Amino acid sequence: MPYMAFGLITLLLWIFCLVDVLTREDWEVRNLPRIGWILIVLLVPTIGSILWLILGRPQGPVRPPNQRPHPSTFGEYERAGRHIAQNPDDDEAFLRQCRERAEEQRRIARQQRLDREASGD
Repeated sequence: MPYMAFGLITLLLWIFCLVDVLTREDWEVRNLPRIGWILIVLLVPTIGSILWLILGRPQGPVRPPNQRPHPSTFGEYERAGRHIAQNPDDDEAFLRQCRERAEEQRRIARQQRLDREASGD
């Protein structure tokens, strides 16, 4: 009786692996071409099935090679306020420098305008 259960499990494993290899696209298969995995699973059923599960079957989510990943797969895009500076002190210093530079440029422009007016009179 235990031999029959083992044989049934082996047969189910072999059928599952054979169908799995046959239904995969060529770019999904790892380490060997798909036809190579079909031959291995057919010719050496038990060991070939185990090898397919360990070495040939794709791991993780599978996407075509020319398809870009969905933006939600990158956690940094989902973080609220990602466009805001991480360190408020650095951001405040940058804004202060911008204000000082703008004031300096206004002062220089005002001085140049006064110099032109004075030389034109």
